Amino acid sequence: MKFNYAFQKVVDLKTNEKTQAEWMLSAAIGVLQNEMSSLEQLVEDKRKLAAAIQEEAQKSSSCLKLQALQQYSDHLERCIALKSKDVDNAEQNVEKNKAHLSSRMLDEKVWLKAKDKALDAFRQQMLLREQNELDEMATVRFAMRAR
Repeated sequence: MKFNYAFQKVVDLKTNEKTQAEWMLSAAIGVLQNEMSSLEQLVEDKRKLAAAIQEEAQKSSSCLKLQALQQYSDHLERCIALKSKDVDNAEQNVEKNKAHLSSRMLDEKVWLKAKDKALDAFRQQMLLREQNELDEMATVRFAMRAR
């Protein structure tokens, strides 16, 4: 006799939900990494620009060139501020997806535990049935010999 769990489709569903949550977390982490990389690039550009402004100031360059560099520096500051917000949003999304994954993992664990208990009960029942059959065979043999 084969074990057939009545709620196997629910277990499969919970496993699929967990897999989807893992994918969503992976995607959110990818977005976070991209945002952080972009922010790092902007900060590096700002650092290089600051060095360029310093160098131009020492060369006694034209006022217009220094103003243009300063305006670009201000633009980079605004971009860095916006990108920092994007990074914060991506981090919050990662945390939300982590919580969702934890929830899905817990659901799956509960259903797998229930399946394991049902399997143990099935095995116990099969052992008991087998033992009863062996006992009956032994009783029949004893009765046959007694005659």
